[in-house]
Amino acid sequence: MSEDYWQGKACLITGGSAGLGFALAQSLARRGARLAIAARNEQHLEEAAEKLRLLGASEVIALPTDVAWQEDVDRLRDSISEEFGTLDFLCNCAGRSLRGKVLDSAAEDFQQLLDVNFLATVRVTHALAPMLLESKGHVVNVGSLASKVAPRYLGAYPASKHALAAYTQQLRLENRDAGLHAMLVCPGPIAGSNVARYEKAAEGLPAEAATAGGGAKVSAIDPAWLAEKILSACEKRRPELVVPWKAKFLLVASGISARLGDWLLGKFTPK
Repeated sequence: MSEDYWQGKACLITGGSAGLGFALAQSLARRGARLAIAARNEQHLEEAAEKLRLLGASEVIALPTDVAWQEDVDRLRDSISEEFGTLDFLCNCAGRSLRGKVLDSAAEDFQQLLDVNFLATVRVTHALAPMLLESKGHVVNVGSLASKVAPRYLGAYPASKHALAAYTQQLRLENRDAGLHAMLVCPGPIAGSNVARYEKAAEGLPAEAATAGGGAKVSAIDPAWLAEKILSACEKRRPELVVPWKAKFLLVASGISARLGDWLLGKFTPK
């Protein structure tokens, strides 16, 4: 990976105060990027921003934003334009998961997750697209393995992440000739994820369903390691990043045979 590639680049990360978003911000800070991080909690944002300044970021701005609201997204766009004048990198990392059986999930559950996991990305990307097209920059949408397959007991989550996968592919195909790079990241469970929030929703389900990744039988991913992989993939302008690598076999198998894909999902997820 080039150490100079990110120097001085204007980068925005939604969900940038914690988890994978913050790990990605840390990696960019060490490379001297100009950083904007957005999240709902202002105190957490300011604490994260101070840590990033100590790592060497050339500039850090904290932008309290609820990406579910268009007014907030418009203010976010205006702040980026005023502070940076351009944008080279956008990572849509804000999102949440859910637990439950699909028939027990109300239409309101689907609407809520579609709004947070999909429509929020649409709002932010569309608002910032003119700057990203001008810079021939990067859009990174953080999906999940559930962007490609739909395991049991994740409620409305897989549907929301499948929508994100379709949007990212269409965005890439329609804008690559203009120089815009759009990449979907499909990780397995990420270490440090806050799974306590799922305990109530997972009542009546297998105990593993409340754990990270809904109990998928794969090792949790270190967010710092994944952040480095994302930046490396961006430099190569890859269309997609799937981790762990062995999950690619599941995705290929599911594409070839729905029956085989269902069998593999049944084998490596809670029953």
